[in-house]
Amino acid sequence: MGALSGRTALVTGGGRGIGRAISERLGRDGARVGVHYSGGEAAAKETAAAIEAAGGEAFLVRATLGEPGDAEALWSAFDAHADGLDILVNNAGINKTLDGTLRPFTETTRADIEHLFAVNSTAPFLIIQQGLSRLRDGGRIINVSTGLTQTAARSELLAYAMSKGAVDVLTRGLALELGPRGITVNAVLPGAVDTDMNAAWLRGEGNAAARAETGARSPLGRVAEPSDIGDVVAFLASRDSRWVTGQWIDATGGAQL
Repeated sequence: MGALSGRTALVTGGGRGIGRAISERLGRDGARVGVHYSGGEAAAKETAAAIEAAGGEAFLVRATLGEPGDAEALWSAFDAHADGLDILVNNAGINKTLDGTLRPFTETTRADIEHLFAVNSTAPFLIIQQGLSRLRDGGRIINVSTGLTQTAARSELLAYAMSKGAVDVLTRGLALELGPRGITVNAVLPGAVDTDMNAAWLRGEGNAAARAETGARSPLGRVAEPSDIGDVVAFLASRDSRWVTGQWIDATGGAQL
């Protein structure tokens, strides 16, 4: 019996990168995992297949976040597969502007800011709000934020960090709100992680110097892997974390020390 046997989890953006690592780890721990995706259906199917190949259970939940009706669509898709929830992981997020680039502060537009906040801040708010009737007492809410909320973000990541700062505020407020139901609410704050999102500057021979510099920021001397974050989330999803709530867990490998 795994630590999460008999429990149902939903991981937004659960098909790739950190989300995949979270989904697979929760599956190994015995949870039945809803793998949410927007456009990456193939990746989500691969993640679900990997969970099942390891002896777990998974199902797919499709909904595009950041647009009107996103939370309703997500929960409608979820309800087709499950009748309740124990673990909600708000992992889905974006750090780029509407055209898929990183623009400095002086060039960031209103539309860019609204898009970042719609996906990173408003969607988790509404997903939690509409999910509370499904979330069982004693459940877990884990929000994936960023270590950039605890330091000075670079110009091109300022709007992104602002949108995640709202998630940190949401985390602490909901921990107070939902405590009487035995529901814990925490945030995990990763630093740079070796995912496809960061491949352009972390992978390949041409990026060896950038990777070395990034790894050197941590006293542990390396760049984080998705599983490093997935394992932190697994702890917060487990009974072992029952006395931890309203916290922002630094998962930067000490990069900001």
